[in-house]
Amino acid sequence: DVQLVESGGALVPAGGSLTLSCAASGFTYGDYAIGWFRQAPGKEREGVACIDSTDGSTNYADSVNGRFTLSSDSAKNTFYLHTNSLKPEDTAVYYCAADLTGWCTLKDYDYDAWGQGTPVTVSS
Repeated sequence: DVQLVESGGALVPAGGSLTLSCAASGFTYGDYAIGWFRQAPGKEREGVACIDSTDGSTNYADSVNGRFTLSSDSAKNTFYLHTNSLKPEDTAVYYCAADLTGWCTLKDYDYDAWGQGTPVTVSS
């Protein structure tokens, strides 16, 4: 079974940093794309960033470009979202998702499997 498990969410002050992890299982590294999404209370889910594990290409939403970066560890089949210069508006539940066709997009409907989410709260 395809499984994604996020971790690393926490309460952090504005200007702080967090690294979120997404541990993937049930499919092979290099065959898919991983996207990160977030949903704040009362708001729609937003695509944040994605990485194509076949070639390492990435894409970032304008709202996080320059502050968030992606990395991955092929040996662990784990993906990371490094968040820096956090703002209160970054407060949300963060989800990772897998697109088994391998396309790196920020559209949630392109993704086939989802994790349970990890909460990030940025205090002002």
